[in-house]
Amino acid sequence: MRAISGLWRWRHNPLRRTTDLVESWAALTALLLVLVAAPVTGSLAGTAAQESLQQSVRDQHRTRHEVTATVVRKLNRPEPDPELSPGRTLRSRVLASWTAPDGTRRQGPVPTPLRDPRPGETFALWTDARGTPVPRPLAPTTATTHAVLAGIGAALLTAGLVEAVRRLVLWHLVRLRYAQWDRAWERMGPDWGRTGTGI
Repeated sequence: MRAISGLWRWRHNPLRRTTDLVESWAALTALLLVLVAAPVTGSLAGTAAQESLQQSVRDQHRTRHEVTATVVRKLNRPEPDPELSPGRTLRSRVLASWTAPDGTRRQGPVPTPLRDPRPGETFALWTDARGTPVPRPLAPTTATTHAVLAGIGAALLTAGLVEAVRRLVLWHLVRLRYAQWDRAWERMGPDWGRTGTGI
């Protein structure tokens, strides 16, 4: 941002126009807003996101339960898994059986992190209270990371918005200067170059 460049116009200068003074005030205001409002906005947004996401983490850990599932048989070849890291992007689907948190016995097709699942092998499976498979609950550290990113995004968005408004003001001031120059040229133009000719 070129906010500092507008501050030189505050010097006592007989050529300083009103638009120059307005531009310098706009530059200073934008600079202060970027230095103060953007971090405050980012902090408030990050804090709100943290509270919301941590509440979501608590709700998910309260309503989701980890059970042990047993492989009955393999169903098909591996498929992509968005929950795993890029180096481990395949999951096998198996027919598995497990005991739901309410004590009922359940069976159904589920993805498994096992590379080569064989009947009788066990793996961890997340379910709701009725035993229906659900995604793993959000980890508190992951929620904090998302909240930090939300805060940084809000701060950058605020800074960008301030800079966009400053540029809009500057664009308006430039148009105003051009209009003033046109009016001055119309006043002086007819006599331009005739000084001392006696015409």
